[in-house]
Amino acid sequence: MNNSEIEERFIALETKIAYMEDFIEKLQDVAVENQKTIRILREENQILSGRIQDLQDNVEIPNRRPPHY
Repeated sequence: MNNSEIEERFIALETKIAYMEDFIEKLQDVAVENQKTIRILREENQILSGRIQDLQDNVEIPNRRPPHY
């Protein structure tokens, strides 16, 4: 291999590394954003679950059997 071929291969590797670094950075940004979204959805889910439980506790169901049956 002569110097020209080595230099071309080196440039090709540097180019691939630059693209990979950019891809990883974008992927990391997406992962961080998804984590924020998951946290928000979990919080909303807990709030809604609490509201549903409150509604169930406060609603009278007709012809409901007493707890001792």
